[in-house]
Amino acid sequence: MTENEPSESSENPASLDNADLYFNRDLSILAFNQRVLALADDPRVPLLERLRFLTIVSSNLDEFFEVRMAGLLQRRKFGAGPLGPDMLGPDREIAAVAQMAHEIIQEQYLCLNQRLLPALAKEGIRLLRRKEWRAAQKRWISNYFQTEVMPLLTPLSLDPAHPFPKVQNKGLNFAIVLEGQDAYGRRSPIAIVQAPRILPRIIQIPPHLAGPSDFVFLSSVIHEHVTALFPGLKILGFYQFRVTRNSELFVDEEEVDNLLDALVDELPMRPFGEAVRLEVANNCPREVVDYLLKHFELADDNLYSLAGPVNLSRLAAIIDMVPRQDLLFPPFVPGLPSVCSRPENIFVRLREAPILLHHPYQSFNPVLDFLRQAASDPQVIGIKQTLYRTTPDSPLIDALIEAALAGKQVTAVVELKARFDEANNIRMAERLEEVGVQVVYGVVNHKVHAKMILVLRREEEGIRLYGHLGTGNYHPRNARIYTDLSLLTADSDITADMNDLFMHITGMGKVPQLRRLLQSPFTLFNSVMQAIEAETRRGSEGRILARVNALVEPELIRALYRASQAGVAIDLVVRGACALRPGIPGVSEHIRVRSIVGRFLEHSRVYYFGNGRHPKLWISSADWMGRNLFRRLEVAVPILDPDLRARVLEETLQLYLQDDCNAWLMKADGSYEHLRRNPEDDCQSAQEILLRHYDRSSHHG
Repeated sequence: MTENEPSESSENPASLDNADLYFNRDLSILAFNQRVLALADDPRVPLLERLRFLTIVSSNLDEFFEVRMAGLLQRRKFGAGPLGPDMLGPDREIAAVAQMAHEIIQEQYLCLNQRLLPALAKEGIRLLRRKEWRAAQKRWISNYFQTEVMPLLTPLSLDPAHPFPKVQNKGLNFAIVLEGQDAYGRRSPIAIVQAPRILPRIIQIPPHLAGPSDFVFLSSVIHEHVTALFPGLKILGFYQFRVTRNSELFVDEEEVDNLLDALVDELPMRPFGEAVRLEVANNCPREVVDYLLKHFELADDNLYSLAGPVNLSRLAAIIDMVPRQDLLFPPFVPGLPSVCSRPENIFVRLREAPILLHHPYQSFNPVLDFLRQAASDPQVIGIKQTLYRTTPDSPLIDALIEAALAGKQVTAVVELKARFDEANNIRMAERLEEVGVQVVYGVVNHKVHAKMILVLRREEEGIRLYGHLGTGNYHPRNARIYTDLSLLTADSDITADMNDLFMHITGMGKVPQLRRLLQSPFTLFNSVMQAIEAETRRGSEGRILARVNALVEPELIRALYRASQAGVAIDLVVRGACALRPGIPGVSEHIRVRSIVGRFLEHSRVYYFGNGRHPKLWISSADWMGRNLFRRLEVAVPILDPDLRARVLEETLQLYLQDDCNAWLMKADGSYEHLRRNPEDDCQSAQEILLRHYDRSSHHG
């Protein structure tokens, strides 16, 4: 029995606090990456998309180590005890996480070396090793090194005058073992060369010298010419390494006068946080490994020895450099509701009925049009918007700037602390402030994660409010690869709630009494708990359906366990981390948990409660995690229109519960079983059904 399997005693646990009833959050995050890696290994997935999924796993693991593992190591350093309901202390958790991470990475490189690279080569897409270079290619590569690479390199032999350089987070580095003495009589057994970030890691060979899609690694180019960096010395070894560092920013919001200035000061230090992982090529000798571990103050459980390049995420560049649409998912044109194809003003349409959009199957353009029309409409007097993740050059930012320049009152709530988007958000905030937008940086110690746009329009009967609420960020690119929901509405109760929330965020008033919306950290959690308890009282007549990105909040899990014990049928679609264990007799035998991993990243949050004959359904920006429910400002909006509610239920829940193509069923021990056991079997994919339903290119040719 593993330490995360339920014990025999958990069949009749004395308490729902029993640690055996909960799966570890970090192990669950890694399990999600195992499911993503399975797509890279799936022959039914187009080849370049398989490569993309492989690189996504690397990017995900980078963030995991930068944030989650970094936190675990700090907790161990300071002697902290167990944090989650699974009661794994830092030592046991670090050991379990390291073991699982090593297994994922080993399988990742097996997939790359034994399956993807040979399959790519069969399609004429080759990553040439040094021994495969022909004479003409060597000449071109040598010239490339002399003109494009060597001028940017700074070889550093290590001695008292040349200490170990500062190694940036996730940068590509080389440890070079030397023999001999230089012109000054100095001897140094080791040198460090850092690859500047400006240099591409994947370099395409001109087609006239090779095949149409032949590439070499930057590391191979430097390796081939490393003697030019140390003339007169003998090169005994050349080894790649990479360091991952703690990337959390530490700003005490209650102790700073200006959050933006504090973040501007802190951001330059992020690339040089405490080391948490060392990756080395597996040909690196132990004495060099030990030298690096000692320098970065890391132990063996922080070491990852790799059978290939130390940063697989850089392989994603190949996908954009190879013009092979036949090796990608078929293109599609997002659908557009018929009501959005009419020429009249969008505000006229919203007075008739709300508009629900299901991205990426339906276009994000109506949201852009909503904001653009608000910016240009002379009757619009004000716009308020939350911004968590977008880009400084986003068309939404252009619309807000246009509105401000037109003299409208524009307020933007910019979340400066959106992890890894801090620099983008600072640039965006500065750009908005330059044209007179009132920029607010959220709420002290609470990230503003809600997705809202509120438009104030002067009409004959007075000022009327129009709103957009969504489950995803205002990021047009993500709207093509993330599944999310958008609601455009003129409902007076909902828009009045939105206005109260904006006033609450920007001011210092008491918590508003909302009419329709649920808000964390105040009413969302309690309302969800009350809805679960109401279904619990209905027993076997109760019904709970939900889809979230993560489910780890202990009290909410205990409420679901109690509902299951009462006989309530519960189906959960949880993309990533899930601490709840389904299928435990006497506890969760009426709970089923599935994860959908496919072409699009599942991102919508939907909560459905049967409520007798009067079902309740909310869409939300909030996952069922402590941070979303208690430490962020989130919003859940009810879908009141019966037709729209039925549509959300069908498209985001019922279809996904019938999926046997991209679905993984969670078992009581925290492992997942793919429902499609035989690749040759027919299956039903919720994503493919929705694509076919909404794809305008297939409907109109």
